[in-house]
Amino acid sequence: MSPAIPLPLEVPELDVDVAGGARFRRSILPGGVRLLTERVPGASSVAIGYWVPVGSRDEAPHQYGSTHFLEHLLFKGTPTRTAFDLAVSFDRVGGEHNAATSHEHTVYHAKVGADDLEMAIASLSDMITSSVIDREEFETERGVILEELAMADDDPTDVLWERFYRTAFGAHPLSRPIGGTPDTIRATSRDDVWEHYRARYRPQELIVTIAGAVEHDEARALVTRTLAAGDWRLDDAAAPAPRRDPTPADVIPEDGLALVERPLEQVGLILGSRGLRRTDDRRHALGLLHRIFGGGMSSRLFQEVRERRGLAYSVHSFAGSHADAGVTGMYAGCAPAKAAEVARVMRAEVERLVADGVTDAELDDAKGATAGASALALENTETRMNRLGRSEVYAGEFVDLDSALERTSAVTADEVLTLAGELFGGPLLATAIGTLPDDARAELER
Repeated sequence: MSPAIPLPLEVPELDVDVAGGARFRRSILPGGVRLLTERVPGASSVAIGYWVPVGSRDEAPHQYGSTHFLEHLLFKGTPTRTAFDLAVSFDRVGGEHNAATSHEHTVYHAKVGADDLEMAIASLSDMITSSVIDREEFETERGVILEELAMADDDPTDVLWERFYRTAFGAHPLSRPIGGTPDTIRATSRDDVWEHYRARYRPQELIVTIAGAVEHDEARALVTRTLAAGDWRLDDAAAPAPRRDPTPADVIPEDGLALVERPLEQVGLILGSRGLRRTDDRRHALGLLHRIFGGGMSSRLFQEVRERRGLAYSVHSFAGSHADAGVTGMYAGCAPAKAAEVARVMRAEVERLVADGVTDAELDDAKGATAGASALALENTETRMNRLGRSEVYAGEFVDLDSALERTSAVTADEVLTLAGELFGGPLLATAIGTLPDDARAELER
């Protein structure tokens, strides 16, 4: 089996040829900034990500929602670039730029043609190091975020997912909504967000990932120069910050059925349980389990719930992983009158999975699907850029396509059976949204 490439924090330079003729390089820059690049043969674009390993779980009580608030505010201008300047810089070259906040990281990302790499790096470096977080802009963006939260609250799937996380993680910080709540956003002050920014956006935390038509030495010079021009002190002796502790979290789920009552045309159902941490060696078996169980049109859940019985339009299984905890489960949306039967069928299918495991034919098909989907995904430079970021932020190793597929190919049916029993063999957490009939309530509460 091909080895992964370890990413120790004390090694300043790595340079390795990887699958498909690509070249992986990693440098630790002044201040402890980490730069990872993957040069992809034949690419004409570059995808860039500036990663800060801070998410909603890291917020102090008086700062709930500040991480996501800050993500918005970094687009609102610096001493040398207005918000309009930043927008025009990417729009005029047909590029894209955006950001995303999760429970455990925030990433500011862009995709441009290879000739516009310098512009993209200069803009993102300026945003990260030198945002002014103007008080007037802060109040304007508060209104935008409240509208975003209202939009999410109108989406039953978003509400159901947030409620499931609260059920699964109880009092743990992972249970909190990533964007905060309307009350916490209204209560958050500009000074709270500024404090969060200055405390967590530091050179030793920053990870820059670039994939596509990139030359590492050129990128290193650009990133170093543009960060040094900002409001950061780049100490040559500084080391990267340690990665998040992967020790399994002490999580106590909520008891009983979690129901969000709303007058909807459908009921949304989640039956779930604890999952795996991001670095768990069994994650390849978990991926195959979900591909067989609920990951596509030929999956067991889709075939039984939708194709054979016509009970639902949307039905699938899922897994979510974090540094020290995870969730897994299954979802369906259906008419209220069908909710009890859907829940019974979902339970029956998961019980069959735990009792009998998967067949060799199913496992072979899942491995083939994984190989094909992975190859297709890696034609996208953004996918490669994100893979670099997650490798550095969480895994501490880089696994190229060949190595990943070898690990997947090595999974056995017995390993999938054992994992299914561990994850689904006990009581399932039930979460629902909509108007739930009594028979469905009884089925979900059992």
